[in-house]
Amino acid sequence: MNSPHNRYIASWLLLSCAMVFAMVILGGVTRLTGSGLSMVEWDPIFGILPPLDQETWVDTFNLYKQSPEYQKINLGMDLAGFKSIYWFEYAHRVLGRTIGTVFLIPFLFFLAKGWINRSLAPKLILMFILGGLQGLLGWYMVKSGLVDNPHVSQYRLTAHLGLAIIIYAYMFKVALGLWYGPVRYGDTPPALRRATTLIGSLVFITMLSGGLVAGLKAGLAYNTFPLMDGHWIPQTLFIQEPLWRNFFENIATVQFDHRVLATVVFLGVFSIWMNSFRHLLTRPARTGLHLLMAAALIQVSLGISTLLLHVPVPLAAMHQAGALLLLTAALFLRHHLTRHENSTAIVV
Repeated sequence: MNSPHNRYIASWLLLSCAMVFAMVILGGVTRLTGSGLSMVEWDPIFGILPPLDQETWVDTFNLYKQSPEYQKINLGMDLAGFKSIYWFEYAHRVLGRTIGTVFLIPFLFFLAKGWINRSLAPKLILMFILGGLQGLLGWYMVKSGLVDNPHVSQYRLTAHLGLAIIIYAYMFKVALGLWYGPVRYGDTPPALRRATTLIGSLVFITMLSGGLVAGLKAGLAYNTFPLMDGHWIPQTLFIQEPLWRNFFENIATVQFDHRVLATVVFLGVFSIWMNSFRHLLTRPARTGLHLLMAAALIQVSLGISTLLLHVPVPLAAMHQAGALLLLTAALFLRHHLTRHENSTAIVV
């Protein structure tokens, strides 16, 4: 049976998931607006307050003027323009610290109350450690653009995004287990479960490829669909040496890979959805299938629209949110495909 306290813990984890979701989207907006390098200093303990008076704003702006981004890209920017990019990055960093606080305080409360059992405690501690590592990785990413070249490494950006997705997925998976109770394998065909697991993995890989697209600003090139520069396969696909660099540093190859992965995900989701009608599934599993199919349709539409319209910020942010929703639907479906329909756990 499920512990009566597990629903409280699950609700807290789902709240944390929602905040991480918002963090990923805000991080995307920060990147899209060119705000990520606006804060050249950050005190993670005492640096919660932004500039509060004109003199402090001028001092902060003068620090930014020494950065390569100002000197090579934003030379001549005034204080008002600096404030417009500063607030995005400031909000992103403060939200990250807020997530840590929202996670830690309830964790200590639940621990003190004895609501966290021995099997759950290591999972929650791991989540907190990963969150701390994510903060360090974020600063490591920003530092790559504060030296000589005002450009954040696409490798570090993708690693930062990937860890955020892992934290989100792990918290959501644990929360589902606490909310619905322990998994009991039922009569769902193993092939359907494996296919759903594969789709979830492909969604994650596609999101990582999206990080490379973002890091290289590859979405601003080849703004046609389905052809790229008039070809199904761009002629510049493998122009760099050694060959492996094309998959991470060649704008044409990175965008092409993202298109192919996204197409494979969509076709895979559609195939699972169609084949699922041959099986008798629980209502939550059937709901998960429909949500997955709807999320895939929306995501493909957002991706193509974002590309054709040259990456407008609102649409690009929605595309990033759509990817997380697609992953969420895959995780929800996978959970309910592994649950026995006659489970004794409380189901809503």
